[in-house]
Amino acid sequence: MATDLETLADRLEQLEEDLAEAAIDRLRAAVANGKSDEDAAAIAAAEERTITKARRAVAKAAHLLRGMDAG
Repeated sequence: MATDLETLADRLEQLEEDLAEAAIDRLRAAVANGKSDEDAAAIAAAEERTITKARRAVAKAAHLLRGMDAG
């Protein structure tokens, strides 16, 4: 049976995957807009960077929880 920390780490890893998908969606939007709408592309790229930072933080949290659970 998974401990509470393992369960939370699993949930965080799922959230990490969801954030990765959202970041990719933003990049696709930036590419799709391309030169036709440079402002929208710049906004989408900035959003992707912010989402990626959040994803990394979530990944770090999951890793830390797994470490606590191991020892």
